[in-house]
Amino acid sequence: MSTTPTTMNPPPDTLETGPSARRRRKRFPSATSWSAAFRRHWQLYSLAILPLVFFAVFRYAPMIGNIIAFRKFEPGGSVLGEEWVGLRYVKLFLNDPTFWNVFTNTAILGGLTLLFCFPLPIVLALLLNEVRNRGLKRFLQSVSYLPHFLSIVVVAGIVMQTLSIDGPINQIVRAFGDDPVAFMQKPEWFRTIYISSEIWQTVGWGTILYLAALTTIDEQLYEAARIDGAGRWRQIWHVTLPGIRPTAVTLLILNIGTFMAVGFEKVLLLYNPLTYPTADVISTYLYRMGVESSNFSYAAAIGLFEAIIGLTLILSANLISRRAVGTSLW
Repeated sequence: MSTTPTTMNPPPDTLETGPSARRRRKRFPSATSWSAAFRRHWQLYSLAILPLVFFAVFRYAPMIGNIIAFRKFEPGGSVLGEEWVGLRYVKLFLNDPTFWNVFTNTAILGGLTLLFCFPLPIVLALLLNEVRNRGLKRFLQSVSYLPHFLSIVVVAGIVMQTLSIDGPINQIVRAFGDDPVAFMQKPEWFRTIYISSEIWQTVGWGTILYLAALTTIDEQLYEAARIDGAGRWRQIWHVTLPGIRPTAVTLLILNIGTFMAVGFEKVLLLYNPLTYPTADVISTYLYRMGVESSNFSYAAAIGLFEAIIGLTLILSANLISRRAVGTSLW
């Protein structure tokens, strides 16, 4: 009589003993391990207290004020508004032609800023990386970094003085026999002026992260490329650019997230009622509606709408980057 062996199911406590279980436990540490790590390294964790307090007080707590976008707020009354009005202010700005003109200006300026101010630091970093003379390289870096440390008020003053009727640009125009141009009073010139000043002020500073990323590229990759007969352009295309791609993608996602947050201070300092058709953006419109006109609920509704668009953009950019490139913020 033959007997067939019966397969016994292992007890439950032996099912999770393999390497996969150990990886799972490392991935999802228990509360005991967290408390032990905190007791062991409490000095390091204590360094995060001030940043957490800062974000809680100045970033998350003010979000409660978004409730006035759906409530009627009156100065001197309740901080959270007097009465519930629902989507009244949302309907108001959606039906306001001025808001859509401002929204269009914001999208155009944000798109132009992203188009020019994002790739140019990469180009400048690649050019600086090719400079072999250390003294010359440091001089060029210092010159390109310097505008970043100037106050926006100073930058706006330089731009206005340079482009004034009696400024150096119009002096050159007069030298060629043409009439001076009132650049700061013409709406068609504002976007060019704004983007040019942004490039001058931010491109040099934006190269820092890319130059740091370039130092992490293994020199053996360049040697292998030279052995294969690759010239400088081929080495940049096949070695340098892939080496800084994670940094570039991360910064691109962050820039897309702030796509609608066009620089409030510089626009406020440079624009005037004559240039409103192309210069007025959401942030300056909010300033006039909320601070100058004391229509805080209407301004809060527009600000909440802008924040939702920014959140949607950064989530979409992160998702597309993770699926297409394999690099993302989270």
